[in-house]
Amino acid sequence: MPATRVTRLLPLAAALAAALALPAHGQSLLALYEAARDYDASYQSARAQFDANLARAAQAKAGILPQVGAQASVQRNQFDIDVISGAPPGSGERNFNTQSAAISATQPLYRPAAWAAYEQGKRQAEIAQTVLATAEQDLIVRVSQGYFDVLAAQDTLALVRAQKTAVAEQLAFAQRNFEVGTSTITDSREAQARYDLVVAQEIAAENDLQVRRIALDQLVGRTGSAPLPLATPVVLPAPVPADMNAWVAQAEAVHPAIRQAQLGLDVAGLEVQKAEAGHKPTIDAQLGYSVTRSPQGNLTTTVGTRASGPSIGVVFNMPLFAGFATENRIRETLSLEEQSRAVLEGTRRNVTQATRTAYLGLISGAGQVKALEAAEASSQSALDANRLGYQVGVRINIDVLNSQSQLFQTKRDLAVARYNVLMGNLKLRQANGTLAPTDLQPINAVLAQGGTPAPR
Repeated sequence: MPATRVTRLLPLAAALAAALALPAHGQSLLALYEAARDYDASYQSARAQFDANLARAAQAKAGILPQVGAQASVQRNQFDIDVISGAPPGSGERNFNTQSAAISATQPLYRPAAWAAYEQGKRQAEIAQTVLATAEQDLIVRVSQGYFDVLAAQDTLALVRAQKTAVAEQLAFAQRNFEVGTSTITDSREAQARYDLVVAQEIAAENDLQVRRIALDQLVGRTGSAPLPLATPVVLPAPVPADMNAWVAQAEAVHPAIRQAQLGLDVAGLEVQKAEAGHKPTIDAQLGYSVTRSPQGNLTTTVGTRASGPSIGVVFNMPLFAGFATENRIRETLSLEEQSRAVLEGTRRNVTQATRTAYLGLISGAGQVKALEAAEASSQSALDANRLGYQVGVRINIDVLNSQSQLFQTKRDLAVARYNVLMGNLKLRQANGTLAPTDLQPINAVLAQGGTPAPR
């Protein structure tokens, strides 16, 4: 074989290593999550709603606490008086001022509806906590997805550029061999077509990376976010415990959605008690103190007076008939309680299914990573063999180009599969309701070192 056929090619692995060089500075997943926690509009809205729900729940306590009020008044009284009996007929007028001030307090002693509302308020505060926990878990997943979307887009662009370099070398090789007459024009045209295709893929990959970066920047509230890539060798965390039933049992015990549905059932039961209280009496204790001054006397005397003193009493109220409103309200709340019970059961089933699905997806993803790692090694060996075969004349140019494409696709699929496994760990914890910011620490541990905190 002529020496001109033996031309040194830039290996795809070497080009890829250069394209994937680590940035000087970057942010870890945990750092970007902390930035998003202080910036993301959806999460800030959830926090404001949480504060509002706590305040609304606290309002229910007012029904069992004393009600205190103060009143004051000044009156100008003017009367025309006509004598009609018991004395000689005559007429006149009487003018005087009346000044009064009073303070009163009412303490509910027996109000079943107020106590049921108070218990509802406590449960609604717990519901607000579960809603905020769900929003926090959603933020963790959204930031993590945006983080890995950027890394996947970076890997795709780097792989396309590495393939572009390798195809360019193969094109130059084919052109030189054609010029010296050791290959046909077909090799050059095949390599040129593949090169043009890779250039188009590079343009698309650059655009996708920009879009992904913009989305991440908007989520975390900063520009120029630079997620740290995975450290090499890549070691993916395994799910602990490695038992699907354990994850399901944990979900049934602590999942915010199940807890929220259970609290909703409790609130519905208390609403029934409130409706039934429509048939029950109420008892209140009342205490007051009042002062009344009439400097010019009153209608019956011209002597100025001042009257003051306390008052105390118990008020009993017994509803007798309300036009069947109470009976119908009870029927309504019983139906709503049954609805809440069905919602709780449906939530349990959905959480169980989601947890099982997430666990199986994670296990399947981990298996795919191992299979793709083996496929990557095989694809690299196939490319090396085809290059050698092309140099010695037993393979054609299209074989080398196809091997390069296969290796690129395998590397890309492997990168995406690794990110999917990391996301699968988070989504499994989200599915069973235990996801927390501390779960980002194991992922941070598999990232390349040298990150800088994101601005707060």
